[in-house]
Amino acid sequence: MRTQLPVNLHEYEPLARQNMSAMAWDYLAGGSGDERTLAWNRERLDATRLWPHVLRDVSHVDTSLTLLGHELPFPVLLAPTGFHRLFHPEGELATARGAGSVGALYTLSTAATTSLEDIAAMASAPIWFQMYVQRDRGFTLELLRRAERAGCSAIMFTVDTPVLGARDRDQRSGLELPPGIELANLRELRAREPDAPTFVHGSHNPFLDPSLTWDALSWLVGETKLPVIVKGVLRSDDALMAIERGAAAIAVSNHGGRNLDTVPASIDALPRVADAVNRRVPVLFDGGVRRGVDVVKALARGASAVMLGRPYLWGLGTAGADGVARVVRLLVNELEMAMAQCGVAKLSEITSALLFEDDARP
Repeated sequence: MRTQLPVNLHEYEPLARQNMSAMAWDYLAGGSGDERTLAWNRERLDATRLWPHVLRDVSHVDTSLTLLGHELPFPVLLAPTGFHRLFHPEGELATARGAGSVGALYTLSTAATTSLEDIAAMASAPIWFQMYVQRDRGFTLELLRRAERAGCSAIMFTVDTPVLGARDRDQRSGLELPPGIELANLRELRAREPDAPTFVHGSHNPFLDPSLTWDALSWLVGETKLPVIVKGVLRSDDALMAIERGAAAIAVSNHGGRNLDTVPASIDALPRVADAVNRRVPVLFDGGVRRGVDVVKALARGASAVMLGRPYLWGLGTAGADGVARVVRLLVNELEMAMAQCGVAKLSEITSALLFEDDARP
């Protein structure tokens, strides 16, 4: 009997859970505190209503875009996520292979369990590198140079994690990397404190720097010719400060609900940031994307592209590279259908006019 493949992203979630240890699943699925923000990310996307046009020529739907110098086939990027070998033996190598097979831009993580050089060597689509700036600026600078040499075309500076959030699930499960799995990009730092736990459930972590200020962004921008994307912005004033300090793009994100609980859903923060930015730089979005209609909603709220997180890891955990590729294909296929049903044939036609508000007038 032929096994039925998942027909949407939601259907990958239970399959992935079956293939993972309880510890790995809690790390992947969990949020911070009471997981209010984690829930709101989905609830607020679901509550956002589309308001389609009819009788528009949608015989050819074009999802392509230009983003920071790249011609991309669709506005769906793979967000930086860590510890892929917890979810599949090939880890980030399988992710890179799956992303490349469908042309999806993939952002490598500082917290990868495979070195950025090995991941980059597998990549056949554009890659960016996500940076946690370390206390040791010399080490951080070498990490930056490694990303440049490996062919990463942008740096994504995560700014919303001076310390880890109150991740109760991880505390209960005793989260720690199993033997044979390491933070490959931070190997030299680990060597200095070989007995230190990787995950510290408190206000200190050896791999995070709580002293970071806006000067760190200015320093990073000054040290590279690559565009620097600032990820983890929820406020318009912070977005404007980031641009003033040289940011090439802003990523509106609440870290998937994993850091400070009860911050707003990303989709609710997005319009304020996008309005303040006013198209001076691209605005990226993550936070609960599961359906093609979610992509339309985010673009209508002002995003240039969305970043996918947990769902592609569900695909990875279920079927390795093939699972990653299929998750992206399913989402893009839904995006094309949603655009056609909204009466828009290209991304530039997706505006706030497609969103139904209680006081909306035709």
